[in-house]
Amino acid sequence: MRQSGITVLFLLVCELCYPSLSIDFRGEASNRMTSYLLPNLMGSNDYDLREFDSEYFVGYGLGTLENIKETTAGHEIPEPELSTLSFIYLYVALIGFYIAIILHFNKKVEFVAKVLISGFIFLHSVFILHIFLYITKYQLQFPHTYRISTVFSFLYGPLLYLYFKRITHQYKFKKIDLLHFLPTVLFIIYLIPGYLLPADQKLEIMLSRTDGRSFSDVAIIVFKLLSLLTYGYFIRKLYVSSKKNTELSSENSKWQKNIFVIHMLYVVCYSAYGFLLANNMTIGFLYHMQVMCMALMVMYLGYSANVQPAVFNGSYSLSKLFYKYEKSGLTKSLSLELKDSLILLFDEEKIYKDSSICLEALSNRLNTTRHNTSQVINEHFHMSFHELINRYRIREAKEILNNDVQKNLNIIDVAYEVGYNNKVTFNKAFKKDTQLTPSQYQRMALSSAM
Repeated sequence: MRQSGITVLFLLVCELCYPSLSIDFRGEASNRMTSYLLPNLMGSNDYDLREFDSEYFVGYGLGTLENIKETTAGHEIPEPELSTLSFIYLYVALIGFYIAIILHFNKKVEFVAKVLISGFIFLHSVFILHIFLYITKYQLQFPHTYRISTVFSFLYGPLLYLYFKRITHQYKFKKIDLLHFLPTVLFIIYLIPGYLLPADQKLEIMLSRTDGRSFSDVAIIVFKLLSLLTYGYFIRKLYVSSKKNTELSSENSKWQKNIFVIHMLYVVCYSAYGFLLANNMTIGFLYHMQVMCMALMVMYLGYSANVQPAVFNGSYSLSKLFYKYEKSGLTKSLSLELKDSLILLFDEEKIYKDSSICLEALSNRLNTTRHNTSQVINEHFHMSFHELINRYRIREAKEILNNDVQKNLNIIDVAYEVGYNNKVTFNKAFKKDTQLTPSQYQRMALSSAM
């Protein structure tokens, strides 16, 4: 149903937008049409072209040089043209707006977290929509869309940083946190005069900016880049610290990792693109790469919102992940009793060292059902059965390696000893827990013992 709604909305927008209206030029705008280049915007929308190349116009659907001259003579803006790439950008932007609305009104997501992440998705969608208007020339048909996403240049980093801080540390915001938005407020004040210009003046600006990038343009590029890099550093610190949170489910941990990786990929692409742009160089690949990163972020968040909406809460979701147990017949007293029995089996009998151990076998030892065993593990240990098994096995393996001061043990022997059937599975679980391979950990333990 949701996909159908998005498709219908998309087709309606295409139908409404495709018939374009001609705009008569006044003043200098008509005289400057012959030197028409692609619109050059501030901040996050730094699109520029230094060399007059007619093939570039054709590649972006702007028509040949002769067509542009004919347009000049007729005092009309070139007709907008949709391409496959622009179609994809518009589609992703619409999905982003839809997901932002759905998340914002989702009562199962913690309020502050959903405001931050829905705002983050909204900014990406506005940027991608701006790209669509730009490469299809609709921006020239609607001059008031000039710089519609530039105003958000300094919000990408703060919103994602504050969101990560909220979901990883359950951080309660203070008034001083409003300073994160001070650069945006100052930037809005700086941009207001330009936004208040009439349509014909905005159009003239877009058509006449062919003489290079001004100091203010370069400054905005540099400041946005500094903002992205600075907040990228702090987001990484939050992400690294959240990996040590044992109460965080594997789904949440993987989700946070993917969000962090995609955002950092965008930062890298924009860094390279912004550096070249500030030095009057343009590479179309990097330009589209940063847009693709944003599109990937929107699509991934959209996927998560439909498949795993609880992950948007981060650690808050722990209390909500177990809604499936609401109608369980397991009483509180029996739950605590099973918990104590389970701890005894793991700490005293070390049942996890049995390579054939499974949820069914553990339930039989506890004299209860698989459902009750799973519920006890989830509610009291905040993890799945396999995560619990791996935790005990890796803890045991680390103790063995720490005590092997002579380095007499082979890694495969340690794997068998703690309950693994093969070295590959052991290595993967060990590295996930310690960020080191067993061999690396063994060498580190040996050097610390000497």
